[in-house]
Amino acid sequence: MSSPSVLDRWVTRGFWIAGGFNVLGMLLFSELFTNTVMAAVDPAVFSRVGQIAVVLWGLAYCSVASTYKHVPWLIAVFAVEKLVYSIVWVVWVGTRGHTLPSIASESLLTSVFYAVYGPGDILSCIFFAWVVTHVSRRL
Repeated sequence: MSSPSVLDRWVTRGFWIAGGFNVLGMLLFSELFTNTVMAAVDPAVFSRVGQIAVVLWGLAYCSVASTYKHVPWLIAVFAVEKLVYSIVWVVWVGTRGHTLPSIASESLLTSVFYAVYGPGDILSCIFFAWVVTHVSRRL
């Protein structure tokens, strides 16, 4: 068995980073699922169940970090999932972004979360889409 290339090691790190962004980010910003402001701001996406789902997605990214080449369709699902969250964020910022200062007065962590999760999801979407393209070329 050959050792992983530099590119493979970077892609593996990318999966760990995306997973950490979801898992650690959600645990931090949700204050271990006790932040009621987060759910109140967007209950359709970030209810407690939604927050747990974000953590589970992150664990899924980590679970394929070293075997991603074998599951290109799953990585495509990851890209679509991140695309959905990215679109939701863009719409939210466009319609409710002006409420961030009032959210900050209730919970600074929540306002920071709503300001930054979208760009992170957009980058993750691009990363997963690139991985699918890269892996598909090798098949």
